Amino acid sequence: MNADLSRRGQEPAVVLLKTVAFVIGSVLIFIAVAMVSAAIVSAAYAEFESAMWIAVSAAITLLFGLAMRRPVRRPRPITVKEGFATVGLSWFVFSIFGALPYLLTGEISTITDAVFETASGFSTTGASILSDPGALSHGISFWRGLTQWLGGMGVIVLGVAILPLLGTGGMQLARAESPGHTPDRLTPRFQETAKRLWLIYAVITLIEFFLLWAGDMDGFEALIHSFTTMSTGGFGTEANSIAGFSVYTQWVITFFMFIAGISFALHFRAFSKPGEYWRSSEFRLYLLISVVAVVIIAGGLWRDHSPAVAIRDAAFNAISLTTTTGFTSTDWSLWRPALQIMVVGLMFVGGMAGSTAGAIKTFRVGVLTKAAFADIRRLVHPRAILVTRFGGRRITEPVVEAVQSFFLFYMFLFMTTTFVVAFIDANMAEGLDLVTVTSAVAASIGNIGPGLGDVGPAANYSGLPDLVKWLLASLMIVGRLEIFPVLVLFTKDLWKR
Repeated sequence: MNADLSRRGQEPAVVLLKTVAFVIGSVLIFIAVAMVSAAIVSAAYAEFESAMWIAVSAAITLLFGLAMRRPVRRPRPITVKEGFATVGLSWFVFSIFGALPYLLTGEISTITDAVFETASGFSTTGASILSDPGALSHGISFWRGLTQWLGGMGVIVLGVAILPLLGTGGMQLARAESPGHTPDRLTPRFQETAKRLWLIYAVITLIEFFLLWAGDMDGFEALIHSFTTMSTGGFGTEANSIAGFSVYTQWVITFFMFIAGISFALHFRAFSKPGEYWRSSEFRLYLLISVVAVVIIAGGLWRDHSPAVAIRDAAFNAISLTTTTGFTSTDWSLWRPALQIMVVGLMFVGGMAGSTAGAIKTFRVGVLTKAAFADIRRLVHPRAILVTRFGGRRITEPVVEAVQSFFLFYMFLFMTTTFVVAFIDANMAEGLDLVTVTSAVAASIGNIGPGLGDVGPAANYSGLPDLVKWLLASLMIVGRLEIFPVLVLFTKDLWKR
């Protein structure tokens, strides 16, 4: 009897693990197909050895994916907690398998660096251990850019859009993976919503590709930068990011970084009704923050540069930071200290909920600000019934509490990880300064990429201790999934009935 009770007590965990395995297996099949496309690119450029090893990586990933799907013949509907657990585990798993092309081709030689680069790609962080991305083969460079494009809108959301079987729990999976406070439903069935979101994402990427190709980028460069702009990822093909490209190219990328920071559901609605943009209070706040940031940075650069250069550098880098893209047209670690403080501040803002941007998001910034003012008024009028409003719309208490909880966890992780990284570095005698440590953590959890100091735009993350790289790679995934899908994995309630 005790044995029967023990088995029954384990059933929820077993069922959960089978559900998780099925979804992860499905995602790995998508990853394998993506690797095949990178192998084809390598073969097209006559890089046959590289193509062979990328194909081997795809085969290994495919076999593991099929094996993980096999125990579940027909998946049942996915609950909310299963959705969070599935997404939380999935991103760590496919970040490991996504490292195979780097390792097997030998273009990144260590497991730590390969997983770091892959996690940075899928999470659209853009932090790199490479000193010169231009030295990569075309197939690996394509794979590097493709990981960001897939991670931008979400690999699992793509699975929901394509696989009918995942549609049984599509909303729960998308809720855990989609960046923002809650995924917008454009149609009653979330599978159709996922298709529309991916469609608008692909169409805007294609438009940017043609505009970049019309400038001084060749077709391959235009494709990679279109991938990594729309995903707000920031991986490029040159060591100096975008600084070596023309003024035209910089302005095109600036515009599309701003576009990528807007909710894609809003883009879809605005295609037929352009006025939808201005009706969105979050869009107006996002626009205001972007304009103010550009004006302040341009003012700080004005004395040392011509007006045209100051405005262009301010617009490009302010939008890049606000949207957490991480492209650079100049080395902001050389700016005066006041502007560097501005750089760090923008790392915490982010674009709109439902965009591909990272960090806190403008919706949460707006709600936190309104809630704070409401609390101040409550001190003056203790008996008043005060309602938090954002853009004229009432924000319910559960939403306010959720936003405050997210902000608390975000800042707690930022401060705790900063301490841990500094502690690890102190014991390994690497000699990282506080600016480097703080900005590296902020850039990782906010999915920005370059920071300041030894991880600034002119440097990379290769000099960090391996343990720090693993920690930051995990932090990138935690930041991309907006904390809770990962934290929920460590709760006892998840594994109980």
